Amino acid sequence: MMLKKHKDVRKNTRHEELIRDVLEQRGAMVSSNGCLAKWTHPESTGRSPKDTYIVMGKETEKGVDWDSPSSNPMGRPTFDMLLKDALKMLGRKKTVYCKNRVLGADVSYALPVTIVTDSALTSLFTYHMFRPVPKDIEESVFARKDFALLVLPYDKLDRKKYKGRLRVDLDKDQTSDMAIAMDFTNMIGIVYGSSYMGSVKKLMFTVMNYLLPAKGILPLHCAANEGKKGDIALFLGLSGTGKTSLSADPNRALLGDDEHGWSDQGIANFEHGCYAKLIKLDPKKEPEIYDAIMHKDDYLKHGAIVENAMIYPDGKFDFNDGRFTENSRGSYPLSYLSNVKKSSTGAHPKTIIFLTADANGVLPPISKLDENQAMLWFLMGYTSKLEGTETGIVEPKTTFSRFFGEPFMPRNPGVYDGMLGEKMKKHKLRVYLINTGWSGGHYGVGKRIDIDLTRKMVNAALSGEIEKAKFEENKLFHIMVPKSCPGVPNGILDPKNTWGDKALYDLRANKLAREFSDYFDKAYAGKGISKAIEMQCPGK
Repeated sequence: MMLKKHKDVRKNTRHEELIRDVLEQRGAMVSSNGCLAKWTHPESTGRSPKDTYIVMGKETEKGVDWDSPSSNPMGRPTFDMLLKDALKMLGRKKTVYCKNRVLGADVSYALPVTIVTDSALTSLFTYHMFRPVPKDIEESVFARKDFALLVLPYDKLDRKKYKGRLRVDLDKDQTSDMAIAMDFTNMIGIVYGSSYMGSVKKLMFTVMNYLLPAKGILPLHCAANEGKKGDIALFLGLSGTGKTSLSADPNRALLGDDEHGWSDQGIANFEHGCYAKLIKLDPKKEPEIYDAIMHKDDYLKHGAIVENAMIYPDGKFDFNDGRFTENSRGSYPLSYLSNVKKSSTGAHPKTIIFLTADANGVLPPISKLDENQAMLWFLMGYTSKLEGTETGIVEPKTTFSRFFGEPFMPRNPGVYDGMLGEKMKKHKLRVYLINTGWSGGHYGVGKRIDIDLTRKMVNAALSGEIEKAKFEENKLFHIMVPKSCPGVPNGILDPKNTWGDKALYDLRANKLAREFSDYFDKAYAGKGISKAIEMQCPGK
């Protein structure tokens, strides 16, 4: 134990006791239905990728893709300084919480993690999001490689001390006072100064996504669910594209909504809970998520956490109010959903769905991808980044995030790309691209595609009904577009038909295709990507 001399270290505090401590620390308030409501500091309403670091050492120098804009190197002396300061600060705290959990539902590669923090709320969050330690943890390849995570969400670093070591915040013209740092070699992570709970979760995902390929396991930023016949579907997409909403289907058992590993045995969830976006949450359109958060219970039993949503003095929420942030979130255990697979594991998938929220309004709401097309879209990971997911984003922005999760995929791109290619060939998957973004015009002119229609398209893809339709190639984007889909008006399947000004559609579509081509050349030139995959890139 790193804090042997501390007088009040609370190990694996029970759920009810943690909730009591959260309220005693004034870390949250109780809502009218019994869940907890909290707010972060304004700079912590989303992830802070510029303040996220990986320690560069002998092992990671070649193992990490340092050309990626998400891979910010940190020297070991700076990390050691950060670790020393974190331990010193924890030593000053009245109470320290120590929680033992694991990431990974498949015990053969479950990663033990010890979370040390002064925040009862952070400890409660990890109770929701990370899994209990299984009795047979010794069977894991990581059984004797525990990861330690130190979290100080509300303390700030000394700017003068870290001048020249951490980034300069250009908005404030001073050194940043927060750091989210990972040392893969010594298996230590630190969250210092970020009170956004997603920083804790995403740090651990990055660790898993670095460690697993070396064990022959492909990590994916995806949701997964299972049909009644045991058929597994994966939903890959960035935040805001609909992974959580579309995978929470009462007719299909949910394995998890965010990160999974794909081994020779099949799929396994990393997590024990969900961390769902709540902005404009509609109980009619998203009943599973709404009920998980808003069901009534005694506050000592409820424990779901609502982060950064508007709440009034009577304890009631307004999920439509995004004035503080569009990135309001809800954390709850998987067991709060009506239809989950308790083991959180499943067979090899039959279907993969890539999700994009196209704010340009030029992509069809559903299309089919062949193997090379699927590899191209996996490499590109296109979406329009929406407000709130990261600090500083206030308008949708064209974003390419390889593997639909670049900030959390630190290895060289050929590692993940090659592993998925092998699995696609072996398991003969059906792959579809579904646009959950705009139709009838770009953002600000058109409207977002209704989620009920999107669900019908997803169901048609998963059932195979969509295969009965005739398909026509969209030669600009190199995708196959169906002429019909059960329950969906034919008029919306070709996005150009939904625009009043067809010439303006062509301009916008060609602009996006050029952005694809330019990014591909910048990111993948000389990276050994096959010509067959390259020629499927829009604009090529």
